[in-house]
Amino acid sequence: MSAATTRSRTPDRLCAEALDLARAAAEEAAAPGVVGEHEGLVSEGDRVVTHYFACKEMGYRGWRWAVTVARASRAKIVTVDEAVLLPGPDALLAPEWVPWSERLRPGDMGPGDLLPTDAEDLRLEPGWSGEDEPPPNSVVSHEMADLVEAEDAEVTAELSMVPARGTISAVAEELGLRRTRVLSRYGLHVAADRWEDGFGPKTAMAQAAPAACVSCGFLARIGGSLGQAFGVCANEFSPADGHVVSLAYGCGGHSEAAVMPKPPRVAPPVIDETRVDPFPLRPASDSGSVSVAEDEAADLGHS
Repeated sequence: MSAATTRSRTPDRLCAEALDLARAAAEEAAAPGVVGEHEGLVSEGDRVVTHYFACKEMGYRGWRWAVTVARASRAKIVTVDEAVLLPGPDALLAPEWVPWSERLRPGDMGPGDLLPTDAEDLRLEPGWSGEDEPPPNSVVSHEMADLVEAEDAEVTAELSMVPARGTISAVAEELGLRRTRVLSRYGLHVAADRWEDGFGPKTAMAQAAPAACVSCGFLARIGGSLGQAFGVCANEFSPADGHVVSLAYGCGGHSEAAVMPKPPRVAPPVIDETRVDPFPLRPASDSGSVSVAEDEAADLGHS
């Protein structure tokens, strides 16, 4: 072990005794009453020592004020190098910073929020957005542009956003190809896995469903390759209404789950206006099951 290494590990005596100087520097950097008791010192090198003081400020539990002092060779005056607040071994630290793109979760976006997409996003790949080459006599051709710059003229013609009929751009417009980027194969698989987790055949609702969505009348088909496995539910009473569902998904709102029977039709009343049925106001005396004699009625003593 060299002599220089030995000296660097042994604290300098004058620097170690400059406790009051280090505390004054810490209180000047912080505030009175915030700097606590002395918690030790560490030798940083030849004639360089760092003093540690406890931090009493709320919210900084376990932090320490570190004041580094030093002196020149053969000098007896100790000076302050720096005073900083550093976390101790048991300090309360904030969690590691995570970029916003990794903290974002579905449903976090609100009105007015913008979500920029990474240029190297694996979910997207370049699409076809090329245009037909303008004719030589067009106002937007390369020759006309050079002529405008040469003669310092102004071109007032505006290029129409709608492609001309019969051009490659018009065909691309019909096929949906005039986009800068489109879904990549990875993006399609990620979307399919996410949709199946929410409304797929392995969910509890689909396991108890009487039939799959592929045979439901409320299923709205979608185009593209994803249309071979997914659709949109249009049943307002279904828990998947308005969501992309797997064709193997199902719920109790299936259009053919149960056909309600038609209520029985009551026969209309028949009115016979050619016949009159008499209805007596009082029941006849012999209409009951027991006949009553006249002499028995007189013995009751009734008037």
